[in-house]
Amino acid sequence: MSLLEVRELTKRYGRRTAVEDLSFALDAGEILALLGPSGSGKTTTLRLIAGFERPDGGWLRLDGRLLGTPGRQLPPERRGIGYVFQEYVLFPHLNVYENVAFGLRRIPARERRERTQRVLEQVGLTAFARRYPHELSGGQQQRVALARALAPEPRLVLLDEPFSSLDAALREGTRSEVLGLLRRRGVGTLLVTHDQEEALAAADRIAVLREGRIEQIGTPEEVYHRPRTAFVAHFLGSTNLLSGTARGRVADTPLGPIELDRAAEGRVLLSLRPEHLELGAEGAPVVVEARYFKGHDVTLQVRGPAGSFRVQADYRLPFRPGDAARLRARERAVVLASPAERR
Repeated sequence: MSLLEVRELTKRYGRRTAVEDLSFALDAGEILALLGPSGSGKTTTLRLIAGFERPDGGWLRLDGRLLGTPGRQLPPERRGIGYVFQEYVLFPHLNVYENVAFGLRRIPARERRERTQRVLEQVGLTAFARRYPHELSGGQQQRVALARALAPEPRLVLLDEPFSSLDAALREGTRSEVLGLLRRRGVGTLLVTHDQEEALAAADRIAVLREGRIEQIGTPEEVYHRPRTAFVAHFLGSTNLLSGTARGRVADTPLGPIELDRAAEGRVLLSLRPEHLELGAEGAPVVVEARYFKGHDVTLQVRGPAGSFRVQADYRLPFRPGDAARLRARERAVVLASPAERR
């Protein structure tokens, strides 16, 4: 049985539907990233699971226990769920030790001390126990917030864009430490983010949200390499879209015949990632319009009779703006779902 079950979850604010018929499950020790643009329902979903909002439809179960329906709402403090907010929300007048112990006031003093000291050791903050939030770096404050969420020993932790306020150098290391700790403890984790790279690197599975619905859910490899729709293809990294006429596992396109990831017939919309195209001696004629050097690789913007395309290649590729070249697909194109298939 899954740790968390969400079925047909719906939330409306007046005439606006924030979450609609949302269904997914989460296993113990799994990290599921909820990825989507602003307003797609990510934070509302977390708030429904935490108990801060009442659903207008559907239901939630944690460890088999019913948490919420339109007619029944278990209070947040009785759900056994940890929540780490984007702003951390630490108490400025309490030191690190007191912040972490705050949610343990109802257990015996000795157990409270032992548990607080244990979780501080797990997040590497034992030496900072007597410091106050303003005396800590952003990464240290983030770990205090995590320690406070873990101290009551929840089975499920909700992370609402917890790394977004950290600078790039600190973000990756802190994220690795935090998620590694959650995995080692076997805690189920829902991570809300709008950062595609973070979702791909950190999660076991990704759910891409659009207008309150799940557009696609799967492993990072599945969602990236086999996007179901044009929205997912564009949102989860750069892609090239082109139309073609399919004949089984091959489609005729402006770039010539291209192999497909699945059989199809008639008009199709195809997705090819920039790294799935290559410049060389064969293919459709193009001219290089722009070149973006990124150290480990290079991105080229090319244009020809077939249209405009983005190509990602080895940094040693010699083509420069104004050069003529030939463009072809080096991987199978992904057949995106038609409007009828998306229903």
